[in-house]
Amino acid sequence: MATFFPGESHTFSECLLVPGYSSSECVPTNVSLKTPLTRFKRGEEPAITLNIPMVSAIMQSVSGVDMGVALATEGGLSFIYGSQTPESEAAMVKAVKDHKAGFVESDSTLTPDMTMAQVIELKDKTGHSTMPVTDDGTPRGKLLGIVTSRDYRPSRDDHSKKVAEFMTPRAELIVGDKDITLKDANDLIWDKKLNALPVVDENDHLVGIVFRKDYDSHKTNPNELLDANKRYMVGAGINTRDYAERVPLLVEAGADVLCIDSSEGFSEWQKRTIEWIRANYGETVKVGAGNVVDAEGFRFLADCGADFIKVGIGGGSICITRETKGIGRGQATALIDVCRARDEYFEETGIYVPVCSDGGIVYDYHMTLALAMGADFMMLGRYFARFDESPTSRVNVNGQYMKEYWGEGSARARNWQRYDLGGAQKLSFVEGVDSYVPYAGSLKDGVGGTLYKVKSTMCNCGALSIPELQEKARLTLVSSTSIVEGGAHDVVVKDSQQSVTYR
Repeated sequence: MATFFPGESHTFSECLLVPGYSSSECVPTNVSLKTPLTRFKRGEEPAITLNIPMVSAIMQSVSGVDMGVALATEGGLSFIYGSQTPESEAAMVKAVKDHKAGFVESDSTLTPDMTMAQVIELKDKTGHSTMPVTDDGTPRGKLLGIVTSRDYRPSRDDHSKKVAEFMTPRAELIVGDKDITLKDANDLIWDKKLNALPVVDENDHLVGIVFRKDYDSHKTNPNELLDANKRYMVGAGINTRDYAERVPLLVEAGADVLCIDSSEGFSEWQKRTIEWIRANYGETVKVGAGNVVDAEGFRFLADCGADFIKVGIGGGSICITRETKGIGRGQATALIDVCRARDEYFEETGIYVPVCSDGGIVYDYHMTLALAMGADFMMLGRYFARFDESPTSRVNVNGQYMKEYWGEGSARARNWQRYDLGGAQKLSFVEGVDSYVPYAGSLKDGVGGTLYKVKSTMCNCGALSIPELQEKARLTLVSSTSIVEGGAHDVVVKDSQQSVTYR
């Protein structure tokens, strides 16, 4: 006879937090949202800690290069989508890692015999106006000079003019030695009033460039998620088919953490993938796994060596897995069950395996509920798809700006590897839809507003950190009528155009 789980399966919208005692210290500015991303042993620190509990979904319509940079700037982490060739995914990872580093490797390198027209074309392609000139045109060639936007005027100058005629030559450049520290490089930039400092080795070959804007950026974005070399951190999605080919390229490109992108993680396929990574890279390569919805699934992946485990099947806004296959579980119930198993696992083994809540987030307050229920961080798709930095087009639909958003199991994405059960290499039926989401502007503004709400609610619960919230949170189930009561009701609501909405 089938096993029957007692009780109902609940969603976030069926739960509320009951306020607790708030001391005078409980103000949003005092709240820390730091949270572990990867497993660690009792008494040790995790290899990777997020500064905010947000990562972006492994989706074509969500996580590209711009999302990787923007989210790391705010303290979270993006997982570049894996439903593309290993080479193109690795190139995206490298682009995020190279976007900001203590010593940036140039992707806009010139040779002296190139023309101004080629300089303008390269600038339009990369968006970078500072271009080193090397003898062979490679970012590691011998430095001959540098070109910036101050060296030429496209509206007046002859576009056939050679770079050698208008570049700032090497003899006039202030450079740093390859052994210079980032602090000393920044000090030199400020002392000499430079915008960029080329760094060269003993043979005058270019090693990298340190930019003033990177220093300024860090001062205005103190939560930036950076690696040991002051580069943005970024993750990458993998599948259970081509990991032997894909993982080495992603590791070489600089991916800080990987995640198996699968609709259901309680499988031998995920075990094989993790075992291959451990056999070839030991513990140096971090990899998350999932998705699961119960304690048994969590324990399986934790024993396999997953660095974090994702919870959620069928709860995504563009997911129709529950409709097509009849599998899944209410996100709140699944999360509570798995987080209880995580705590038991920690008590028994001394190993803490972070839990990622993936799906089911509709409103900002659902994020606070997810954290209170035990999630260490959340993977978000629809939420991030709305912003400028998602890779999709902004379109006008019936007078309202929208962003395109589609599921990895949709006919548009056809990401069969995510739903692979070892059969034919194709998507036999869809498990996601193609849709639009309301455009929401910049990620920075959106995330800032959301996290202020989260911090404010945590203060209402008397908590100044995520672990403290999980310890002090008090939750209650709500009825369908109390859900109605929780919104505006029995009034005539005025909108910004002074029309009325009856509720």
